Amino acid sequence: MDWFTGRVALVTGAGAGIGRATALLFAQHGARVVAADLHPDAVRETVELIRKAGGEAISTSGDVADATTVRSTIEAAISAFGRLDCAVNNAGITHPRDHEWDDEAFQRTLAINVTGVMQCIKHEVPHMLKQGKGTIVNVASVNAIIASGNPSLPAYTASKHAVVGLTKTAALTWARQGIRVNALLPGVTFTKMVEGVMALGPDVKQMLENLSPLGRMAAPEEMAEAIIWLCSDKSSFVNGHALVADGGFVIQ
Repeated sequence: MDWFTGRVALVTGAGAGIGRATALLFAQHGARVVAADLHPDAVRETVELIRKAGGEAISTSGDVADATTVRSTIEAAISAFGRLDCAVNNAGITHPRDHEWDDEAFQRTLAINVTGVMQCIKHEVPHMLKQGKGTIVNVASVNAIIASGNPSLPAYTASKHAVVGLTKTAALTWARQGIRVNALLPGVTFTKMVEGVMALGPDVKQMLENLSPLGRMAAPEEMAEAIIWLCSDKSSFVNGHALVADGGFVIQ
């Protein structure tokens, strides 16, 4: 069923992993997609995959930590499609020196993972207010509930706690104006980011693979399904919620 026919969906971090899977799934459900990513070649590939499948999409590239880039991304969406119905603020990083409690790593991580989400919300909402309706999903992590200790990821963990805080604040701010804001907290999902963490050593790789009681990592497509539901009318009474999709990891 085409849940999003006639609607426009923006996905940041759409060049790979959860972002790409979400952009593709939006298109499969009838949405016109604005795919944004720091890496232009990767996000253009996402758009080509959508178009080859018969969907409609455009790509933009730039750093979500930069307010001008975020504003131009939203403007591109409005210019191309005339509206913005759904936004998935997914762009985020883990820094290779985060586990060293490195100052530069901390600042860069928060700039992308927190300030980037704030800027996206700030520039997405006005267009949704004009329509009297919209949905936003911010992609956080189970690190918004638990702290990573092996290896320690202070910046990443702090940033994902902050994303949930931003989600709750935004949900309360615009609820009466028809805008719902939720967060998805993925467990370990096989993406390039997780591959980078796994590269820290074989012990880390084994630990990540065995965190979930299901005995495996998630696929990006599984996270995309949860995001799509939160963006759809099927979740019409869900607002300010942090949805954990971790295979049961945090209940252990």
